[in-house]
Amino acid sequence: MSEDKNFTLADLAEYTNSKVIGNGDAVVSNLASIKNANSKSITFLSNPKYSNFLETTSAIAVVVHESIVIKEGMNYLQSDDPYAVFAKLSSIFKKQDPDKDLPLIHPSAVISPSSNIGKNVTLGANVVIGHDCIIEDNVIIKSNVSLVQDVHIGENSIIHSNSILGSDGFGYAPSKAGYIKIEQLGKLIIGSNVEIGAGCSIDRGALDNTEIHDGVKLDNQVHIAHNVIIGKDSAIAACCAIAGSSVIGKNFQMGGLSGVLGHLSICDDVIIGAHTLITKNIKKPGNYIGIMPAQNQKDWAKSSIFIKNRG
Repeated sequence: MSEDKNFTLADLAEYTNSKVIGNGDAVVSNLASIKNANSKSITFLSNPKYSNFLETTSAIAVVVHESIVIKEGMNYLQSDDPYAVFAKLSSIFKKQDPDKDLPLIHPSAVISPSSNIGKNVTLGANVVIGHDCIIEDNVIIKSNVSLVQDVHIGENSIIHSNSILGSDGFGYAPSKAGYIKIEQLGKLIIGSNVEIGAGCSIDRGALDNTEIHDGVKLDNQVHIAHNVIIGKDSAIAACCAIAGSSVIGKNFQMGGLSGVLGHLSICDDVIIGAHTLITKNIKKPGNYIGIMPAQNQKDWAKSSIFIKNRG
């Protein structure tokens, strides 16, 4: 449950561009889940299958879709996108940042003299900014992040703890004497309003650049290999990996534990289901998935033979 603050329902409606049904003067002091709300909570219902909780919730108000059949005597905020209203409310009820009194650039941060830092940039403890990096205005980089070299981060982006950006790509030339390292000479270009989760690793390019375009959101523990391009407003869930030189269109969505092989092209507006491996180019927008539910090992052996024979 979020920290107590006091707003009228009418105030919240104005802020979220939603419609009050009921008492606009009702005072809301916290944001909570529909099951755990109290008499001062506002909660939300975005999935109709949870509509039964409207009968039992203690919340003073509920954010609902315009199509939901409402219960008389309750207070509501109606919207055509209740989940977006919830997202806006979360910013109102966000707890005060415990680090607000710390300096914007922590004393333990290390910044190469060849790098440029914009205005109002926050660098957490043990951040390392390597050679020839550019960080634009209003960027937040949290603790233990490393920008290895040749990284450009656009304004208003957020990098969460323990991520490594601009690391060497995985490039080697096999020879009779062993693997010869291919030096990575490109850059990593990250757009504006990008958010990169904790523990991510994104390689800089080999010759051309790795590019993460404006508005992209990465969950924790995502790996993006060298020379990958990810289009605007894409979102990738935890533990995904995209191999080198693949080009991803805008509005790409990728479920957790999924992968894209290297040197592929994926068009705009593609959704990849969880635990799916993309092995070929995708030329048509749509929802793609390749999950095989877990089975007893003997049953899986039989299934795999059937799939092979059908292929």
